Amino acid sequence: MKKLLSFIILISLCFSCINKNQSDEQIVLIKTDLGNIKVKLYNETPLHRDNFIKLVKSGFYNDLLFHRVINDFMIQGGDPNSKDAQPETLLGDGGTGESIKPEFRFPEIFHKKGVLAAAREGNDVNPEKLSSGCQFYIVTGKQFSDYDLNEIERKRKETVIKFEVNKLYNDNIERSHQIENSNDMNVLQFYMDSLENIAKEIYLKDYAPFKFTEEQRSIYKTEGGTPWLDGEYTVFGEIIEGYDVVDKIQKAKTDSNDRPLSDIKMKMKLL
Repeated sequence: MKKLLSFIILISLCFSCINKNQSDEQIVLIKTDLGNIKVKLYNETPLHRDNFIKLVKSGFYNDLLFHRVINDFMIQGGDPNSKDAQPETLLGDGGTGESIKPEFRFPEIFHKKGVLAAAREGNDVNPEKLSSGCQFYIVTGKQFSDYDLNEIERKRKETVIKFEVNKLYNDNIERSHQIENSNDMNVLQFYMDSLENIAKEIYLKDYAPFKFTEEQRSIYKTEGGTPWLDGEYTVFGEIIEGYDVVDKIQKAKTDSNDRPLSDIKMKMKLL
């Protein structure tokens, strides 16, 4: 009986440890030439969290640079080509050869000031919005008004509708070309208007409207951030210490490619 009780207690402790490890937030220390930054990684984005932890543990980020710095926007690093890079070398194309599926958690997780997010290639070559396997950025951003946020919502809707119009046009390419080559502008305008109306119906049926919550609006208006990146780039952590260091980095003097004139190196470790 005592052995059975001991076994049950041991199993309970094991499950307790597993649950604790799953719920604990992972903290990463980023040491830079201008001071230290601490970031916590979100458990809601496990693919990005685990990849970042793997790279930190392996020492991948040690001696890499913050190679792209834009005041009131963000600071970016993690390009393996930045290690020992000569001055004026164009950086930003390096990677691990791997990419990560996007883990958008909007509206719960968004691009407020101080968040950690994954860089990626643009939509023209990366329509799936896959994240870089190593490059990241920390948002500094700026404050936005309600008008600004309304415009971002409007433009996001227009972008989706335009995408669907192009898709409909190409799905019926033979008819589309026939109408376009007829040189009858009234017929062409009627045709394009018809495609846009269908695209709007698709938007209402298949897309969740892109809307900022009242909480997000309040934060973007007071603390700031980069709201136009929401739902486009994966946010997977945030700063808990070292905002002043990030501010120093974003104010560094840069060249025409936004690379700091004086190298800002990093080292990382898991706390």
